[in-house]
Amino acid sequence: MTPAPRAATQHLADLLSGVTAGRLPPEVLAAGPADRRDRFLTLLSIYDLHSAPVSELGDRARFQHHPAVAELKGRLEAEWLGELDARPLPTDLPADPVAAMRALAARDRLPEPYKWLAREASYEDLVWLLALEGGPDGGFDDLVAVCQVGLDGSAKLELANNYWDEMGNGDPAAIHTELHRRLAKALRFPVIPREVQPVAALERSALGGLLATNRWLQPEMLGALGLIELQAGPRCRLVLQAFDRVGAPRDAYPFYEVHAEVDPRHGKDWLELAVGPVAVEQPDWGPRIVRGAWWRAVVNAAFFDTATTMVRLGRDVA
Repeated sequence: MTPAPRAATQHLADLLSGVTAGRLPPEVLAAGPADRRDRFLTLLSIYDLHSAPVSELGDRARFQHHPAVAELKGRLEAEWLGELDARPLPTDLPADPVAAMRALAARDRLPEPYKWLAREASYEDLVWLLALEGGPDGGFDDLVAVCQVGLDGSAKLELANNYWDEMGNGDPAAIHTELHRRLAKALRFPVIPREVQPVAALERSALGGLLATNRWLQPEMLGALGLIELQAGPRCRLVLQAFDRVGAPRDAYPFYEVHAEVDPRHGKDWLELAVGPVAVEQPDWGPRIVRGAWWRAVVNAAFFDTATTMVRLGRDVA
């Protein structure tokens, strides 16, 4: 019988950092996270092994599939998945997955922090919130690339079209990650280390890693990414209103201008050309696609609730 994980005597995230010295501490296999923050910091470090640039990982990259890391990853994710599934789907959603996703997207399309940005946030608070948010679709290009693996037909073509748009349709200066770098430079984004980010921000960031590193969660990933596309456009328009109001530099605009323009179309196409056909071909995927969209909605709502509280309390909340 496998012994129950012992309580951590130090944070798991700290234990895992031993990988940077070229070894994996034996305590990792038996340790349990100190708290939810420690869980997500640890998972984010593990997800880095799967998706961070190898030039940044160095020798750590060879531990991507180490048995102890895989066991730890599975154990922490099982706890988290239990929490996500403990938040049941709304009972009034349509049975059709496309209609259900549209209904979910409409529920919280314009969270309070975005309205606050557009109407009254100071320049400094606007910069802080956008830096913490990391863009409406942080890492979306890589997530789309992973999500299309194994798909075919119109779903694969739609994700390919979406990815090509993320790549600036072949223009290096228009790649969305490059536009975000220009935004960050123009607004002089502060560096907000993971260790000081609120737990809700860590969970929101980690969701992409959970979905991208577990092939069995591909239906949920299709739903979660689709919800991002459905909701990003209107939110980005509010950010642009905020830029006008506070007099943001011109280089801050292109990233949000592009998303405000193309994401409504991407959301529509994602539903009609990817979700719809996949749900017809594989009916058992439909409820799971909606479940993934709901997971994204849940972690997003928690993030924005926390962000609102942080603004009111001077940003000092975990």
